[in-house]
Amino acid sequence: MDKLEITGGIPLDGEVAISGAKNAALPILAATLLADGPVTLANVPHLNDVTTTVRLLRRMGVEITFHDGKTIEIDARNASRFVAPYDLVKTMRASILVLGPLVGRFGHAEVSLPGGCAIGSRPVNLHVGGLRAMGAEISIENGNIRARTKRLRGARLVLETATVTGTENLMMAAACAKGESVIENAAREPEVVDLADCLVAMGARIEGAGTDTIHVQGTDRLTGAEHHVMPDRIETGTYLVAGAITGGRVTVKKTRPEHLDAVLQKLEEAGAGIDLGETSVTLDMRGRRPRAVDIKTAPYPAFPTDMQAQFCALNAVADGASAITETIFENRFQHALELQRMGAKLRIEGNTVICHGVDALAGAPVMATDLRASASLVLAGAAARGTTIIDRIYHIDRGYECIEEKLAQLGAAIRRLAS
Repeated sequence: MDKLEITGGIPLDGEVAISGAKNAALPILAATLLADGPVTLANVPHLNDVTTTVRLLRRMGVEITFHDGKTIEIDARNASRFVAPYDLVKTMRASILVLGPLVGRFGHAEVSLPGGCAIGSRPVNLHVGGLRAMGAEISIENGNIRARTKRLRGARLVLETATVTGTENLMMAAACAKGESVIENAAREPEVVDLADCLVAMGARIEGAGTDTIHVQGTDRLTGAEHHVMPDRIETGTYLVAGAITGGRVTVKKTRPEHLDAVLQKLEEAGAGIDLGETSVTLDMRGRRPRAVDIKTAPYPAFPTDMQAQFCALNAVADGASAITETIFENRFQHALELQRMGAKLRIEGNTVICHGVDALAGAPVMATDLRASASLVLAGAAARGTTIIDRIYHIDRGYECIEEKLAQLGAAIRRLAS
């Protein structure tokens, strides 16, 4: 199992280009099952989760062609096996996203209950309940979701919580349903909007994506299309925190600053200078120690749960005390225990981490427990005195493209140690 070795204490400086968003690419790949012609996707990130999704689609009979490192053509016209088996979905919760398209277009599906990061409960009841409301017959047996219908029909779908994958799954299913569907308390994340944009390019009729009420007028068929996957806002935020935690100056390019308002506000509170371009953000923390900032995660447009761990690392070396409250997942502080191994003064109280910043962290062997926890340990290692070895980095390869190469471009002393 590969590891990352980081020798810290180097202020990062330079520019880094942001990859396509994992959390946009995965539902869009699933959405290609709805098209009766080839769909060409550009700016697709090279990540383990994308590779797993491609393998899953190919297992279903979908033809996939890579035109270059970032562009993929997907043709689902000959899809014939509507099963997502456990051996492929066990590492990736986003695999549930094939359920809606399969039922919506083909009328039946068998999807194993998914795996992924151990960050808390992410039940599929909202997906299942929504599809049942649209007329699907669904059973859950032996760890598999089995769904069948002649054709879904439009329905009013009121989500108990504003779930991103639930919103996406039901929006895809509704695109081929008979009549209109209304999704209320819908997630507002930019990735939901990006999926809607791709579906509209395929011929879907969708209004309200990006608000809490989405209207979908079902259509008989969706066609092939071209779509450019949005840049990854979480990767953007992670590299900006890398500049802040090391006292450096970092410019992220090929991003969308408007997706990062809550994160940029907290970085400015921490004392960073922020300069916005149309598709770039420059952070300058040279000569300054970050100030501790209080954070409470919440659905978009509030502070994202996927940036909580990175700011926990930042607060660990910041001036002052802080509280980070996690409201989305109940088990997302496992990184705090590893940061303590590096000298961080952290205390977990329920769904809150209390942090008293220290002058410097010390390099240590640590273990990644989930995707964003991995990123926080990389950031801590970049700021720490001495050498940090991060084990189980397969988590980070699920969501960060070429992280060691990109950090090395910024001057970090980092290398991958092969197992």
